[in-house]
Amino acid sequence: MIEIRIHGRGGQGAVVASKVLAEAVFAEGKWVQAFPSFGVERRGAPVAAFVRIDDSQVRLRNEIYEPDHIIVLDETLLGTGIPTAGLKSGGVVLINTPEPPDRFPDLAAFRVATVDASRIAVEHRLGSKAAPIVNTAILGAFVRAVPLCTLDSVATAVEANVPIKPKENAAATRAAYDAVLMAVPA
Repeated sequence: MIEIRIHGRGGQGAVVASKVLAEAVFAEGKWVQAFPSFGVERRGAPVAAFVRIDDSQVRLRNEIYEPDHIIVLDETLLGTGIPTAGLKSGGVVLINTPEPPDRFPDLAAFRVATVDASRIAVEHRLGSKAAPIVNTAILGAFVRAVPLCTLDSVATAVEANVPIKPKENAAATRAAYDAVLMAVPA
């Protein structure tokens, strides 16, 4: 079983990202589960969403405490230590940031990938410059860093599940796939 935890802030689309990723992987024949965990339900508050992927039916119904990979939609959340809690050694940490992976030496136990999903979202007019909606862009970067399914499956799931600007969101997904930076193994 592969477990993924997505950390973001209310309004960035972490919950939708978990559902879209699950649908893309399901379309390729895997069993999936996606669900959110809300703290205080307000815009800007920390939010976590979870995705489980397996070759057989997923029967667990609890939050993910030891993920294989994490996605961080807001770099400032790394300062809390919460996103990487329980992350398995060697797991991928995908961070929405304009910085390259080597700017995160504290995460050396993991495989760090970065993508400027905020810039890509703004370029595709997803949200505003002050509050870009980065969820669909980050998914393109994620399937490049962790090839759990094809980019086409993610783009198709984006267009089917994102009610506003589906074509622009799918284009952001594809742009982020090409823009992700991966840390070079030591």
